[in-house]
Amino acid sequence: MANSILIVEDDEILADNVQTYLKRNNWDVQVAATAEDALKVLEGLRPDVVLTDYLLPGKTGLELINSIMALDPQIKVIMMTGEGKVQTAVDAMKAGAYDYLTKPVVLAELKIALEKATGVSSMERALSFYQRREAQNSGLDAIIGESPAIAEVKRKVSQILVAERNMASGDLPAVLITGETGTGKELFARSLHVDGVRSNGPFVEVNCASIPSNLLESELFGHERGAFTDAKERRMGLVESADAGTLFLDEIGEVDLPIQAKLLKLLEEKTVRRIGSTRERRVNIRIISATNQHLENMVRDGKFRADLFFRLRIITLRVPPLRERGDDVLRLARHFLEAHGKRYGKRGLAFSEDAEHVLMDYGWPGNVRELRNMLEQTVLLAQDGIITAGQLAICSGLSAAADRESGQELPNGSSAMPRQGMKLSDMERDLVAKTLDKTDWNVSKSAKLLGLSRDMLRYRIEKYGLVRPNE
Repeated sequence: MANSILIVEDDEILADNVQTYLKRNNWDVQVAATAEDALKVLEGLRPDVVLTDYLLPGKTGLELINSIMALDPQIKVIMMTGEGKVQTAVDAMKAGAYDYLTKPVVLAELKIALEKATGVSSMERALSFYQRREAQNSGLDAIIGESPAIAEVKRKVSQILVAERNMASGDLPAVLITGETGTGKELFARSLHVDGVRSNGPFVEVNCASIPSNLLESELFGHERGAFTDAKERRMGLVESADAGTLFLDEIGEVDLPIQAKLLKLLEEKTVRRIGSTRERRVNIRIISATNQHLENMVRDGKFRADLFFRLRIITLRVPPLRERGDDVLRLARHFLEAHGKRYGKRGLAFSEDAEHVLMDYGWPGNVRELRNMLEQTVLLAQDGIITAGQLAICSGLSAAADRESGQELPNGSSAMPRQGMKLSDMERDLVAKTLDKTDWNVSKSAKLLGLSRDMLRYRIEKYGLVRPNE
């Protein structure tokens, strides 16, 4: 489909020459002699670009730009003028013009300007499409899970969103999301943005652990040309890119102390200064951060600034590990099984009963990320429609190592070695029963002794048909 342009020019010879040139270059061209005529055309046409003269009979080109921006700010406007005054260019750009050309117009330069304008317009439309598509899959309702542990997090997020809608100021409080690696902290960060009052703005995610510390400052705050050896051109930082939206700082615990000082200034003053610049730029951003580390311990050890820590944790959310989410394990597993099945052309896959038992019994040290990746490998290698326990690509040694590192011991001094000929399920049933007897069937105490969540313990009580004595 050809790009469209509206030329607003009262010089008929110039308008005809530009029209002929652009048509030869496959543009769909319309011409108007006045700003008033142009606005009538715009009632039924939304061109990609409006090319307008500055001096027009009636309304000026500057007034036309203001009218176009009020009508549709997505239309790119290029101003033409024979005056050659700097102030004219400044006024045009302030009014919303995308570019500025002086007369006599060089057609080759016009072509370049139009290609840039339409390229930016296409990129903005694509970005808008992906933002809308992402928003549909990133809200709170899209987060899978019904366990009490995850329901509590969702409830807290909903409370935050309601409170923020009622705020008189648009300066939203910082949120710190904690949780183990792979629990899905970024999903809750996105839900705060997508379901919140800044949903129309950008969501800029920065993984602080993936960017070398010597480059992180430039990535976040930008730099001026010549600020350092490789700074060949001026560059906007990610902080400025998040203006009017949300900046998500993942793995905030990996940030070095000097950059922490700059982040503190950003939080307190909402200003940013590019490297090599003397100018402060005000930004309107909401900051959400996440970490799998214990920032309190890092503050105590002098590795994290206390003042930054307290500014980041105005609101805190803890995302529970998968082992605390009970039946959510199976909900997520079935979801990933279906998703990977569609991807690899293996629809209709299902778990056998023994596979579901293994999924529920496993400790998931890598949390939801481990579950998702494990099932991708399982689906890839699946030969038929039923996934058995033996087909699950579970790293059982990793789970055992994680249990040892966490210092979990069996209650009652029980030995980890089973009796000869004893099945694993029988051993587990025996251990659960003994622990419940020891705590007088206090589910909370028993779950803590066994290193399980209450939901996971209740699942095992039902699974093995355990009944409290005298009931």
